[in-house]
Amino acid sequence: MLHTSLIEYGARRVIITITCIVCTLLEIVDTTIVNVALNDIKGNLGATTSEVGWVITAYAIGNVIIVPMTSWLSVQFGRRNYFAFSIVLFTICSFLCGNANSIFSLVIFRFLQGLGGGALLVTSQTIITESYPPEKRSMAQAIYGMGVIIGPTLGPPLGGYIVDHYAWPFIFYINIPLGIIATLLTLQYVKSPKYAEKTASRDVDWAGIALLALFVGSLQYVLEKGQEDDWFNNQRIVILTVAAVLGCFFFIWRELTFKNPVVQLRVLGNGNLRVGTILSFIMGFGLYGTTFIIPLYTQATLGWTAQQSGLLMVPAALTTAFMMPLIGRTLSKGAPPTILVSIGMFVFFMFCFWGYKIMTPNTSKDSFFWMLILRGIGMGLLFIPITGISLSTLKGRQIGDGAAFTGMMRQLGGSFGIATITTFMASRSAMHRANLVSKLDIHDPDVMQRVHGLQQSFIAKGQSSEKALGEAYKILDFTVNKQSQVLAYMDVFIYTGILFLICIPFIMMVKRNKQKHVGMEAAH
Repeated sequence: MLHTSLIEYGARRVIITITCIVCTLLEIVDTTIVNVALNDIKGNLGATTSEVGWVITAYAIGNVIIVPMTSWLSVQFGRRNYFAFSIVLFTICSFLCGNANSIFSLVIFRFLQGLGGGALLVTSQTIITESYPPEKRSMAQAIYGMGVIIGPTLGPPLGGYIVDHYAWPFIFYINIPLGIIATLLTLQYVKSPKYAEKTASRDVDWAGIALLALFVGSLQYVLEKGQEDDWFNNQRIVILTVAAVLGCFFFIWRELTFKNPVVQLRVLGNGNLRVGTILSFIMGFGLYGTTFIIPLYTQATLGWTAQQSGLLMVPAALTTAFMMPLIGRTLSKGAPPTILVSIGMFVFFMFCFWGYKIMTPNTSKDSFFWMLILRGIGMGLLFIPITGISLSTLKGRQIGDGAAFTGMMRQLGGSFGIATITTFMASRSAMHRANLVSKLDIHDPDVMQRVHGLQQSFIAKGQSSEKALGEAYKILDFTVNKQSQVLAYMDVFIYTGILFLICIPFIMMVKRNKQKHVGMEAAH
């Protein structure tokens, strides 16, 4: 049966949509805006590099713990109340983060901000989906997707501008006015559905909540800190890996056997949602992985500033924003989402292959433009159709549960992508360095000519012959290191592209639904 009570029209729907997009942007921009301010925060609060890394990790852990519980919490407290509370928590913690006077307090406030922010992401998606009639659901997902895809890209240039022109606390303070406006609009316009009964306090799945926090919190820590802590050579990483595995096992067992589970795992019995969550994980891998690797390459290898690196990504984000409504309209007219996802996967592969081809120790800025435009097109083709596949055959509370799963998997895909890329980069760079060094024969005339030329340039600057020779070998070593790093970046791009390419045959196996049937089933 179609529940029309949540479908909105006219100005009211516009206000609800804008409120949800603002909340989505607030949450996602905050995942990346801090990255460029870490150096300033470290100096200002007297923190070590390891300690300041927790400013990002704590927020991510808060996110992944709360996301799977959002559907249940919305039922418990009413969606409007829970959504408004999450915005208030996020806004207050933004103020507290800006006022933090120690790294410990900043990390605590970032964790709490992550708890508020994770709820904004999934609840916004559910509210937007339910505010539109079935035939306009694809356009609704397009509007929501603009925030999700553009957010990670807006963070670095915005953070770079604020840090350069003001001070790091302002990266948090800018959330405050938007948070206040979003709270007032939520209380005024957002409705709570009445399709589920809340759980009595004595029946609350406290064990499930604890196991979920143990499972995803430990997993997120391992993914965020594994490379930094030398993976399984570190006792803490080993302990938390065991905790994540045991937490996962007992969490699944608990949720499948308890009468009122905090996370409805049975909704994953829906085949399309299962496929959608896997695709969301892969999309998160590509979205956050490339958002991480490109600025790293341009800053560490090409010597760009954080703001220059951030601005490089803006055209791709604008391309995605332009693509979203077009894809939404195409889906509304009956285009099969599996075909669009397959095309998106292939376009993303082409972007990665292009990146692989242009990587050098001194690639020009112009070389990136069309490559990143291709990335924007690929992301535009992926997000809405994947969401459409995931939620197409769900109804009632299942839509919220499904949105929570896809949101969590996208977040974990990003964390897994960054962790995998960081580890892969380290090992490939070492391998390429060993290969390059093995080819540097001191009896090779070309090598000796290069060393001799460098030595002469240092002698011309007034250095002794012996010292000049030492400096020449240092330059040669630096060149080898830089080249091995570039080769490692190339490997990251080509293997990420192959990952997307091999997904295409599996996507084509997804069960197709007629558009009309999809719309009615997804509505409630």
